[in-house]
Amino acid sequence: MRKNKIKPFEWFNYTLMVLLLLSIILPFWNLLVMSFSLPNDVLTQKIQLFPKHFTLDSYRIVFENNDVFIGYANTIIRTVCGTVLSIVVTFCAAYALSQRGLPLRGTITVYFLFTMFFSGGLIPSYLWIRDLGLIDSRLVLILPGVLNVFNLVVMRNYIQGSIDKSLEESAAMDGAGPARIMVQIVAPLCKPVLATIALWTMVGHWNAWFDAMIYINDPDKQVLQMLLRKIIFSYDDAVVGVAKAALGINVENSNPNTLKAAFIFVTIGPIILVYPFLQRYFVKGIMIGALKG
Repeated sequence: MRKNKIKPFEWFNYTLMVLLLLSIILPFWNLLVMSFSLPNDVLTQKIQLFPKHFTLDSYRIVFENNDVFIGYANTIIRTVCGTVLSIVVTFCAAYALSQRGLPLRGTITVYFLFTMFFSGGLIPSYLWIRDLGLIDSRLVLILPGVLNVFNLVVMRNYIQGSIDKSLEESAAMDGAGPARIMVQIVAPLCKPVLATIALWTMVGHWNAWFDAMIYINDPDKQVLQMLLRKIIFSYDDAVVGVAKAALGINVENSNPNTLKAAFIFVTIGPIILVYPFLQRYFVKGIMIGALKG
């Protein structure tokens, strides 16, 4: 029986993918080990594949800061509300644009695509947000980005290319209206692309910080990523000083790098935990939604 031999080009691909994977994993692993290491081990560069002296001191310092919990609450509110609202609006708009009988369907599509490539600019956007009274409001973190045109195109293409129109026609003959067809017939068949867009939107909201920096001045409404940015871009001595002042504990022997590493993993941890539950929909949703239609 003839055995399948791996071709040289396949060996090259495997090697390249392994190197790429290591280049992504090793920096994260180094940060993780650093966050569980003693400050002296970091200073003397005694960090290896595993912590030489395991400790949770850096995480204790991070979680004793009340601003972390405020940032977590604001980020969770933004992510959950923003994702749900974005999915509802995107799905409704995509379903409408997938209907060939929609008046001015082509004009509306071009209008959406135009905003995908051309922006009004930061200053006009700020003036518009100010006139709407959304400055220092949590709504400013959700409403302006409720409809992503790329997600809209992916969703519309999925509906056009993967949903059999005969199902909608049969439901209409049985007396179902457009809203009922959309909710009870089309929506359940769109689970893969809905999960994919939900993941994209969740990651986008969870990692966003620029709009909070521009529009939010109230510390009680700041998101977690703004606190992370403040810590990452602070001078090393300032990081320890801020922790000491905010927490009221002795952190003189702390290493700023261990605090930064711990805070990074506190920030990215939840989104990493959510990803495996949506992974099975991810590849199918993006491939069908992007290539069909």
